[in-house]
Formats: sequence, structure tokens, C-alpha cells
Amino acid sequence: MDYFIVAITTVAGLYFHGWLYVRIKRWMDRDLALSLAGDSPAKREYMLQRLQEAQSTGIKRKALHIWLQQAAEHYNGQ
Repeated sequence: MDYFIVAITTVAGLYFHGWLYVRIKRWMDRDLALSLAGDSPAKREYMLQRLQEAQSTGIKRKALHIWLQQAAEHYNGQ
């Protein structure tokens, strides 16, 4: 019975840490996109759309900053 409790607690802890790690990565990516957008609400929406595009196309995290910077430079105030 003691091993069962330890196993369940360990699995729950590992799951929680994995979930937290994924959430923090998402928050960091979103914060990066919003920081490149500045104060313009239209540009913020544009950058969030570009972030979704980058995630759906499989842009790696190492290249994400450069990719988002280029997207911010190509923004023309739509």
C-alpha cells in the first residue's frame, strides 16, 4: 500500500511539472509576441496571429524570436 501511494504521488507530481512547463513556455512565447507589438492593439492582434501561424507551421523555439521580429517589421498597420 505504501508503494502505491508513493507511485501515485510521483506520477501526479511529474504530470503537474510537465503541465506547468508547457504553460510557462506558452506564456513566454505570448509575452515575446506582445512585447514586439508595442502598445498598438491592432499590432498586438496581428502578432498573436503570427504566433499562432508560427506554432502551426512548426517554427522551433530557437528561431521563433527572429521569425516574430521579421513579422513585426513587415507589419503595415492593417
